[in-house]
Amino acid sequence: MKKFKFTIRGNDYDVQILNIEDDSAEIEVNGSTYQVEIHKEVKTTKTPKLTRPTVVPTAESDKAKTAKPTERKGAGVVKAPLPGTIIELKVKVGDAVKIGDTILIMEAMKMENNIKADKSGKITAISVNNGDSVLEGDTLVEIGE
Repeated sequence: MKKFKFTIRGNDYDVQILNIEDDSAEIEVNGSTYQVEIHKEVKTTKTPKLTRPTVVPTAESDKAKTAKPTERKGAGVVKAPLPGTIIELKVKVGDAVKIGDTILIMEAMKMENNIKADKSGKITAISVNNGDSVLEGDTLVEIGE
């Protein structure tokens, strides 16, 4: 499997790991085969694990797939495309927006990202404030008729 060269107290050793099963390994040291026990050390990680909620397609996205281009679609939501921090809100409830208008600016991966409206309408709800941290898929803004 793997070959290593060790020097211990001036002596050279050619070590080859032949087989590993559970907590024992078969190794060859300078042509002699040995069965050795492996003592596993449990290491604690300092980095916390992020758990994200699973993103479930909304009913609005299902309607959008089946709707005809001439039909008006109902309320839509703008979701966070990736985890980050809200830097600046560019709209308030009641503002009219068109497709492509910047709704807010969010910092993600040390870059400022303009989050734009994906439909025209009026802002009916804003779910975030300046300085809020969001995860991917979190609802940021709702746009209605």
